[in-house]
Amino acid sequence: MKTNYDRITKARKVLELPESATLKQIRENYRRLIKEWHPDKNIIHTNIDELRTKETRTNEILRAYKTISAYCSNYRYSFEQGEVEKYMTGQERWFRQFGSDPIWIYDREPQNNAGEN
Repeated sequence: MKTNYDRITKARKVLELPESATLKQIRENYRRLIKEWHPDKNIIHTNIDELRTKETRTNEILRAYKTISAYCSNYRYSFEQGEVEKYMTGQERWFRQFGSDPIWIYDREPQNNAGEN
């Protein structure tokens, strides 16, 4: 009996996805593969065997996309601080650690010259 992990891994491989992918990457790969394998593409120059291969491959891609989409729709997104901070940009990390003002902008009180009061 196949586990959910086995089905998702198979679908991920069909869609040519890495082990970690964004929704944007999933959609892009799906669209690219459908355009490449759709049976209606270049139908004039396609023989029967190629047409059947394209139909089979298109159905595999559709099933894989549905499997991945179902998994993603049931995924619980975490908005906890630690989880969100994992995906901060370098600039965001910098500003969080050092603040948004560069050190040369800080207001400094003018130094009194000796003898002035």
